[in-house]
Amino acid sequence: MSIKSFRDLEIYQNTYRAMLRVMREILPKLPASERYDLRDQFSRSCKAIPRLIAEGYAKKHQKAGFQKYLDDTMAECNETIVSLEQVKDIYKIEIQLCDELIVIYDKSVRQTFNLASAWEQFKNRRKISDNYN
Repeated sequence: MSIKSFRDLEIYQNTYRAMLRVMREILPKLPASERYDLRDQFSRSCKAIPRLIAEGYAKKHQKAGFQKYLDDTMAECNETIVSLEQVKDIYKIEIQLCDELIVIYDKSVRQTFNLASAWEQFKNRRKISDNYN
């Protein structure tokens, strides 16, 4: 399958669906005392991931620009994992769902790292082949 849009990327699809579950199934169950701390930060980090993928995809032709977005995506995934662990360990909210989402975000970190590595190799091969034409 060819990739014509950021929406075709599995990592975008998975993190977008995961974000919807966080927003609909976990955040509303957090106590009001977490409104300006865990809930706010968790909301921002999970929503940032698909946005970063979309923005990074638009800058895929810029090595440094694309890499920055991929690095930021990995950081936001890790931050979201920590928030999920806090929700389940501190508040015992949706433990099974939190575990499922942790797996998705952990996989997303690995996919992002692999995408960055593959893209680097692709860009290097393209430069070499361009020099020989």
